[in-house]
Amino acid sequence: MEWFSYQWFTSTQLRQFTWAHPIYLYAIPAILLLFGLRALLSGRSQQRLSVALNRTELQPTLIGSLRYLLPISLFISLALILMALARPQLIREEPERVAEGIDLMLAIDISSSMAETDLKPNRLEAAKRVARAFVKSRRNDRIGLVIFAGEAYSLCPLTTDHELLNSYLNDLDDSMIKTSGTAIGSALAVCINRMRESKVKSKVTILLSDGDNTAGNLDPVTVARLAKAFNIRIYTVAIGRQPLMQVPNTLATVTMDEGILTTIANIGGGTFFRAGDAPRLQAVFNEIDRLEKAPVKTVVYKDVKDFYRMYLYWAVVFLLLTLFLKNTIFGNILED
Repeated sequence: MEWFSYQWFTSTQLRQFTWAHPIYLYAIPAILLLFGLRALLSGRSQQRLSVALNRTELQPTLIGSLRYLLPISLFISLALILMALARPQLIREEPERVAEGIDLMLAIDISSSMAETDLKPNRLEAAKRVARAFVKSRRNDRIGLVIFAGEAYSLCPLTTDHELLNSYLNDLDDSMIKTSGTAIGSALAVCINRMRESKVKSKVTILLSDGDNTAGNLDPVTVARLAKAFNIRIYTVAIGRQPLMQVPNTLATVTMDEGILTTIANIGGGTFFRAGDAPRLQAVFNEIDRLEKAPVKTVVYKDVKDFYRMYLYWAVVFLLLTLFLKNTIFGNILED
């Protein structure tokens, strides 16, 4: 829209503006009041000659009305200057939710025992399905993947490319590591190595296994203490139905101790969970998701456009018109 368009003065356009300094707008009625007082005082101070005139000579004419053109032009120019000083703006706001991400390592047991079918279709497939859903819900986080059996390997470094991570999860198989056993200490050590240089405030390891530490050269308790030193929180998930143990010389059975998983979760400042079936496994990951929510802030970005120039241009036009009327023969004619 060009500056000389009449649309700058329509009520629709003026209502759209946000005025940065609206106090200047209140001065416009004050100027109008001053003009009125000036006209009133000057009218009283002028000397009048009593002359008998015809009624027709008293009727206002078009030429006589033009005497008001000069003060009107001056008032409009001053009003427009005040509108320009008030800074009319159009502001477009765009809110954006910003969350500080968490660095999170998934350590998944792929030993041969993960092929057990107490979770359908088997423990590993159930873990993969729930892990994929968990990754999908963590859009702002860097997530990495460690797999372990008798040995531990970093399969995917910390990344925000969750499609890549899910492709690794899809390909998990219990034949990827030939060494038998469950090296929980080694898996935790690989997770620590991936996160020890991270600068984020919250670092988390989720270790999912179905057995005690039976392989590797690293003590899980020692590694858990090292994780705590690096401010890494550890959640452990025991997957599969809890085995029962017969009490000697009695008919009673008791559940076996949860073992090393409980100990390292306590040391690592996290929580131990038992997932005996697929719904419980999903509930466990939902709970971890709830516990490890990063604070979300809403940042509002403002796109501000100023339009004071439009009214300043118009003010110059009316000011020039005022000077023209004041300093030319037209000014003398209008005053007579």
